[in-house]
Parts: sequence; C-alpha cells; structure tokens
Amino acid sequence: MAVWDQDAQSVSVADGRVLEVVTAGPPDGLPLIVHHGTPDAASHFNPLVEVGAERGLRHIGCSRPGFGDSTRLADRTVASCATDVAAIADALGYERFYSLGASGGGPHVIACAALLPDRVIAAASIASPAPFDAEGLDWTAGMGEENVEEFGAMQAGGDELEAYLVARGEALHGATGDEIIAVLGDLVSEVDRGALTGEYADYLLEKTTHALSNGVWGWFDDDRAFGGDWGFDLAHIRAPLSLWHGAQDRFVPIAHGEWLAAHLNADAHLRPDHGHLSLVVTAYGEILDALLEHRD
Repeated sequence: MAVWDQDAQSVSVADGRVLEVVTAGPPDGLPLIVHHGTPDAASHFNPLVEVGAERGLRHIGCSRPGFGDSTRLADRTVASCATDVAAIADALGYERFYSLGASGGGPHVIACAALLPDRVIAAASIASPAPFDAEGLDWTAGMGEENVEEFGAMQAGGDELEAYLVARGEALHGATGDEIIAVLGDLVSEVDRGALTGEYADYLLEKTTHALSNGVWGWFDDDRAFGGDWGFDLAHIRAPLSLWHGAQDRFVPIAHGEWLAAHLNADAHLRPDHGHLSLVVTAYGEILDALLEHRD
C-alpha cells in the first residue's frame, strides 16, 4: 500500500478568517472534499486515501472553523460551510468536485448538496444526525450515555456545554489508542469495538488532539449548529446525494438515517450489521463507487 503525503496549507476567506486544508492522494486525481466528524480536524487515514487513489480521487480535508488551525466563526450555522467549501475549491483551482461527510460532517455535506449544486458532482453522507427539531424523531433515543449528556448540556446553555466539552476533551487528550474504547464508553457498539483498534484508534486520537489544540470552540459551535436552524431547506437537495447509516450505531442511532432517508431526495443505504465507525472502515470503497457513478 502506498503511503501518501499529507500536504497542509492555509486558505484565506473573504471575511479574513483562515482555514486549515490538508490534501492527500494523487495530485492529478479528481477532487473529493471531505467533511470531518465532531470533534475532528483535517487529515486523512492513509488506508482510506489509498482506496480513493485506486479510484483516481484526491482527498481534500478542511478543519471547520474553531477546529485545529482554522479561525473560529462564532454562531455559525450548518449552512455556513458552503461559503468556505467554495473558497477552498477556488483556491485549489477546482470548479467541480465530489464531497463526503461522516458523523458531524454529515449535515455539512448535505448543506453543500443543497447550496452548491452547480459545483458538487455528487455527495455522500455517512452516519449523519438529523436536525434537532426533526418532526417525529426522538433525537437522543438509542444514543450512548455520553452523547445524551452532551446534547443535554447543549440545551442547558453555553456555560454548561463549554464545561462539559472541556472535561470530555481532557479525557480524550490523555488517552492512548488502547484506551479509546473505555474513554468513549457507552457510545461504542460491539461492531465498532472491532473497528476501533490499532492504527485507526491511534489516528483518531491524534486527529482529536489536534482538533482541540486551540480549545473546544469548534466542537462547541458544531453542537450549537446541529441544535439550531441548519440554515437551508432539506427539501431542496439538488446535487446527487447518497445516505449511509448502520443499525448498530450508538453515536448517531439509525433512526436519524431513517428520518433523513424519508425526508431528503437521496439514495439511502441502511446497513443492519454496521455501526458508526465500522461503516467507514469497511464500506469506504463502496461509498466512493456510488459517488463515481455520477460523472461530469
């Protein structure tokens, strides 16, 4: 397996902020803009980059505002990401691109499918939460205890959320790859335990440490964005979109995927044997193949 360099750069946007961008894979590959989870930052797991490279794709990641070395944008909405994504594509010289987002990146890739239809060739959302006010959805039902507590703190107000995230961030910062399952606790289903080992566990912890290196504000603003008005109409998804979700997911239960499948113009792939992490690790090639069915 090839080992791909992670090329980091800064991209300035019109309001004066700076975004941390990391690219990996064949330089002449088709652009794949990746929206990371929460908390997380721009970088790429080499085995997944290789899966993309085999299909002629170049991975492009951006740390959302407040994560890693990206300037914070307080009070941002989910929709705010579309302007940043367009600026990154412009800076890198891409008029059109594929896009993918997992977990906390899911709402953001859905936003780009709605708001940038002339630029997004096709998009894939993996294990995305539904809007907090989704009608008929018990939003925290089936979630692990840690996420129930987190979004309870979000509802309680900014001070409570900040305190909760600081404590969680400290626990993650001090962990090793061998300890991550214990730190994540009730969030990790049995199938995800099998995925969260070795090189992948170390990679996730390294990314999380970098994501929180300048504080918890990216995480804080993500949670508030998920809990507020997303800033666009979910009925107006105009780029091709696929949804992927596992029934063994305790981070974001499959009821969220089912709700999104029922309310979005999207091709749904609901997998009974997968969890939150295992879906990405084992089905990544299939997800990319679904994207590449749509070509300019």
